[in-house]
Amino acid sequence: MDEMRAALFDSFGPPEVLYEGKVPVPRIKPDEVLVRVHASSVNGGELHGRAGRVRLVTGRRFPQRTGIDFVGEIAEAGTAVTEPRKGTAVWGILPRRMGSMAEYVAVRPRQVSTAPAGLTPVEAVSVLAGGTTGITALRDKARIKPGERLLVRGVGGVGSVAVQLGKAYGAHVTALAGARNRDFVHGLGADEVLDHRTTRPCELGSFDVVLDTVGTQHRLFRRLLAPGGRMVAIAFDAEHIGTSVSYILASAVHGSRRVRFFSGNPRHDLFAELARMAETGGIRPVVDTVRPLAELGAAHAALEAGGVRGKHIIQIR
Repeated sequence: MDEMRAALFDSFGPPEVLYEGKVPVPRIKPDEVLVRVHASSVNGGELHGRAGRVRLVTGRRFPQRTGIDFVGEIAEAGTAVTEPRKGTAVWGILPRRMGSMAEYVAVRPRQVSTAPAGLTPVEAVSVLAGGTTGITALRDKARIKPGERLLVRGVGGVGSVAVQLGKAYGAHVTALAGARNRDFVHGLGADEVLDHRTTRPCELGSFDVVLDTVGTQHRLFRRLLAPGGRMVAIAFDAEHIGTSVSYILASAVHGSRRVRFFSGNPRHDLFAELARMAETGGIRPVVDTVRPLAELGAAHAALEAGGVRGKHIIQIR
């Protein structure tokens, strides 16, 4: 087993630059495990990476890889690893790099946990990236409390899980989504679902917590915060990233309604917490489409087109 299938691209550009190619199977170190990947999902940051909008981070060397999350099983364990053992079903997110859209990934044990029982790999990966981001944003950054009013802006991969988390944490949840997704978002548990195309920010009222997954108009949505309110932004406008960053940093200085931003690097305990919530029904799968690795470009195009109901999943095996 010297080579494996993986998603690659040889230049920045539209979804069509993606293709299924061959790369060497990772050689694990003594303190690593080799995971045979069953499924991965498409996330917003990967679109920016492929298009070249964050080339200061990704670099300009090609071919480049894509994908951050994965669900699979341990195919091999390093000599210094006692747990997890070969054959264990696991899930995780690659730390600060891409490449999970492949047949195998090499990671350290603390970067995975046991995958939730009762969910298929496709179902599990649909909540993984969004769930770890949502828990960090709402529980750890915003410290949301029961009875508080939460606004979730955007109901894609993160937003669709965040709506469910908001209800699990006892909040009153308002979601901004497309009109055709109204019933879908209500089904996730949202108390109110408003059309983002026809509802102006000034018509929304005030909120204790605003979770922004879109990355634009931070100033307008920050104004919706009640005294002591918290806004967590998990996305930047890639076309105006300097302005977005400057505004978020300035919000920490001017006034109490600070905009918080974070770049997630979840570890074992967070994966384990999410697995418990998935197993008990606190979070349910949010699958939009399932495609093979060879059709990753179509999945990127679908996410860019908008109107997403959950995650676009790539089934590796």
